[in-house]
Amino acid sequence: MNVHNEATLVDGLQISNWSRPVLEELRTGGVSAVNATCAVWENAAETIRSIAQWLELANRNQDLFFLASSGDDIARAKAENKIAVFLGFQNTSPFEDDYRYVELFHRLGVRIAQLTYNNQNLLGGGCFEAEDSGLTRYGRVVVSEMNRVGMLIDLSHVGYRTSRDAIEASTVPVSITHSNPLWFFDTPRNKPHDVIQPLVDRGGVIGCCLYPTVSGGEHVTVESFAAMVLRMVDLYGPSHVGLGSDCTRGWDHEFVGWLRNGRWQPTAPEDSPRWPAWPNWFTGPEDFPQLTDGLVSAGLPDDTIAAVLGGNFSRLFAEVMDNSVMDNTKENAHV
Repeated sequence: MNVHNEATLVDGLQISNWSRPVLEELRTGGVSAVNATCAVWENAAETIRSIAQWLELANRNQDLFFLASSGDDIARAKAENKIAVFLGFQNTSPFEDDYRYVELFHRLGVRIAQLTYNNQNLLGGGCFEAEDSGLTRYGRVVVSEMNRVGMLIDLSHVGYRTSRDAIEASTVPVSITHSNPLWFFDTPRNKPHDVIQPLVDRGGVIGCCLYPTVSGGEHVTVESFAAMVLRMVDLYGPSHVGLGSDCTRGWDHEFVGWLRNGRWQPTAPEDSPRWPAWPNWFTGPEDFPQLTDGLVSAGLPDDTIAAVLGGNFSRLFAEVMDNSVMDNTKENAHV
């Protein structure tokens, strides 16, 4: 347990229904920082409302968390026993068809954006599309803008071809915040070696994901999950593996229908999806200590466990977010 308490735990992604009780679960589990989804299918105006709600929540709970903007905020949160919340998108729908919205939302506090969410969009192909277009012309502009302003690129729900294109196009390391290797569980949401390896080669981090539909369901054991993390460390090195729980605390079943279907397809009430059951050893962020125990039992050394729990994402966040080129000269901005 000492390694868990001493480590700085960064959760690569949660998409919970945020409230003080949900945030207190993070603190109980030892989480110092989290990528908190504030948009999936929302357009720009809807996302601004979501950010406003976050500002209100932060103002009312200053003893518990703050909205983070840089890698340094993670160490501050650990020192103050608070949570550094990094606002993130799981889709680029808030950017609509205007590259200038990248800087706009960065100035509003957004620090992470996933390029696509399952489907084809203006930037590229999603992981559930039969044909992956690759990164589009607009996608390349958005990648460049995200690099410029210091917004971390996430490829978790992105198609394989588009992912490889984005890794190559980006001038800074990118992330897969919440996904697993395809060999661990076979689903289009997980990633093959020819996506993970180039990401790692360019300094990126993949967050091994606990969500049941990408980890093997409610019957996956902590031993098998920890063994997967161990193999990932062996394959890609201890500096490139993290954790992204993809927790969904506080939502009813109606919200999973919104995640799966957005506004792009109708869903009959009898066909509405339901949340999958989680394994009994990890039902929410309060259970992170049990996962740490599993990593210890798997034989990972303490320094590697600390890196996986949060050291690697802390480094990546700082590298991307703290070295932006926020000027609007013709040389550095798209005009």
